[in-house]
Amino acid sequence: MKRVFMHWRQALPPALVAAAYTLLLGAQRHISLFPEALLLFAVVYLTAAWCVEALLRPLRDLQEQMHAREPRPVERYTGVQHPDISALRNAFGEMLTRIRQQAHARATEESRLHAVLEQMRDGVLILDSDGMVHVCNRSAARMFGITRQQATGMSLARLSRDYRLVNLWQQSAQGRLRKEITLNTGLMLQVTITPLSGVLQNFTLVLLRDVTRLRRLEAVRRDFISNISHELRTPLASLQALADTLQEGALDDPPAARRFLEMMQTEVAALTQMVNELVELSRIESGRVPLHRRAVAPEALLHRAASRLEVQAERKGVQVQVECPPALPDVLADPERIGQVLVNLLHNAIKFTPQGGHITLEARPTEKGVIFRVQDTGMGIPSEALPRIFERFYKADQSRSGGGTGLGLAICKHLVEAHGSKIGVESTEGHGSVFFFTLPDAK
Repeated sequence: MKRVFMHWRQALPPALVAAAYTLLLGAQRHISLFPEALLLFAVVYLTAAWCVEALLRPLRDLQEQMHAREPRPVERYTGVQHPDISALRNAFGEMLTRIRQQAHARATEESRLHAVLEQMRDGVLILDSDGMVHVCNRSAARMFGITRQQATGMSLARLSRDYRLVNLWQQSAQGRLRKEITLNTGLMLQVTITPLSGVLQNFTLVLLRDVTRLRRLEAVRRDFISNISHELRTPLASLQALADTLQEGALDDPPAARRFLEMMQTEVAALTQMVNELVELSRIESGRVPLHRRAVAPEALLHRAASRLEVQAERKGVQVQVECPPALPDVLADPERIGQVLVNLLHNAIKFTPQGGHITLEARPTEKGVIFRVQDTGMGIPSEALPRIFERFYKADQSRSGGGTGLGLAICKHLVEAHGSKIGVESTEGHGSVFFFTLPDAK
């Protein structure tokens, strides 16, 4: 069997063949230029990116410095950049530096002002037109028993809880005023209210000065002058009357003259005692009385005081008893000064205890040392007089004071306090009194 092969040919137009050839040659040229084009694109892109970065970098750096918490000097960027951007960046940097310097100066001034306000003894409040507290220093907050943080934003009425201060603030709308008031708490304040001006024209400055202690000292001074005048007037008037009587002819009657002279000596002795006690109290209060502390037996202190006033007690018909448990520890005290305290307390007990009464001097151990007690069955002290019983010249009952100066208990109070303790009293009128104080162990 024979195989038959066929060959087929197609003739194309010459123009079509020429066009195809030209197309192939152009494609070959474009393909050969692609790497150069790609490289050129990369160079252009990187150059553009570098230029943009050069332009934006100063602005980003400026932005970072503006948001920085800690101020730092603005460093001039020395890279290639547009002159307008550079000038803008430097101008912003200098402005930022000035702003931060001004902010630092303002913060420093605020810190100084805050420190001054906190160190002031006077209270300082700044209120707005609605009476709300915008500034309150520590002294003002302490006067009202709260903290500065609690006071800020609080109304004056709620802060003070007293209509007197609110009324003064309302009256200050007409101008600056100053007045002393006493709050419901007993606090005495000198209040100065000043409306502010300028940018603070809607605010009011309130200064509060605590004059409680000053006014109480003035009251004590007035009482002292009144009491000393009264205590001096009585014996001086008696001396004047006795001297007048002697001058009018009593000198011619020897028995009468002798009796008047004895009475004058009694009055002089009373004046001398009062002056000596005043001097002694003044020295004790000013700390000019040295204490010579040593270990001393409580029982010895009590027996010594009882023996010194034994005669007075017998004359009055009063029984004095000393009670001390065995093995009582020694106390650390000045025996002369504590002996003076016990003698004064026992003297008062004898003076105000009627005939047939009973007085007990005792010492008992406690956790803090040894407590001393002087207990009597006398007339007692009225309850309203107890808070003032240790004041100088104070006498619970003038009609039954027995002619004392009213300084003995004040001296006892200061001597006990000089030993670091407190003296107290318990009493029921008509049933006697008990005075007590505690001294530390000698250990």
